Amino acid sequence: MATEKMSLLKAINASLRTALENDPKVLIMGEDVGKLGGVFRVTDGLQKDFGEERVIDTPLAESGIVGTAIGLALRGYRPVVEIQFDGFVFPAYDQIVTQLAKMHARSLGKVKLPVVIRIPYGGGIGAVEHHSESPEALFAHVAGLKCVSPSNASDAYWMMQQAIASDDPVIYFEPKRRYHDKSELDTAAIPGPLHTARVTRPGTDLTLAAYGPMVKVCLDAAAAAAEEGKSIEVVDLRSMSPIDFDTLQTSVEKTGRLVVVHEAPVFLGTGSEIAARITERCFYHLEAPVLRVGGFHAPYPPSRLEDEYLPDLDRVLDAVDRALAY
Repeated sequence: MATEKMSLLKAINASLRTALENDPKVLIMGEDVGKLGGVFRVTDGLQKDFGEERVIDTPLAESGIVGTAIGLALRGYRPVVEIQFDGFVFPAYDQIVTQLAKMHARSLGKVKLPVVIRIPYGGGIGAVEHHSESPEALFAHVAGLKCVSPSNASDAYWMMQQAIASDDPVIYFEPKRRYHDKSELDTAAIPGPLHTARVTRPGTDLTLAAYGPMVKVCLDAAAAAAEEGKSIEVVDLRSMSPIDFDTLQTSVEKTGRLVVVHEAPVFLGTGSEIAARITERCFYHLEAPVLRVGGFHAPYPPSRLEDEYLPDLDRVLDAVDRALAY
């Protein structure tokens, strides 16, 4: 396939199709992933082309979905399971944390569990509580799990390929508000290792770090700041566990300032760990405290209020101004 513009959603679909074609041990499981193609149509057409034994409609039982995937992985399969919405994952939290994350260490490395768990996450689609949350920090905290989130079509395609090929369990967070955003995809060019951060816009005055849905907001903020003569560097972290602190450190040592942005609540969020680590690593380079922009420490609000809850251009630019004012 030549380079073409593709939506993030279509890129995930194309990546899953490629994985199913290349490896008969790859299976897709989840609620409505088959005949319906998923509530967001991410798996549209896959059951029709690969059959009900490869693309499996499951009961409404997340614990059963993940538990079955663990058993399949033990038998040599590479299951990709979908949790329909972010807030639906918690019935499977026991299986993910006490079984999926632990079995490799428990077996002294003899057992591998190549399971990918797809979770559409975040707000911005006018949905309700349990359909708009960002629980990534709950999983990034758990040793034995890897957590990633693409922000564009190219990463969506290749990070899924790399996640499926990994012998470790990967939680693959899909930013649902970006599903229909289009960008360039070249299926012949791997963009880099799965857990490596990327500088998506160079700058000299301050570093903005984000992942998933907030990368676009940060790029827009950097463009707006440039009109006022401020040079903002944007780092797409791409991975929440492990985090590529080396790339981030290099950026902060150059700019002297860091603002971390994510949709999840700031309290004990991914930004907290980043702020602590970068403060340790870059203490003598920092010109200002590391600032964080995120959701509020409250249950996700009704859809009419979500624009007040989610970080936006103004809140990011306010943090940029505060950091530059030191």
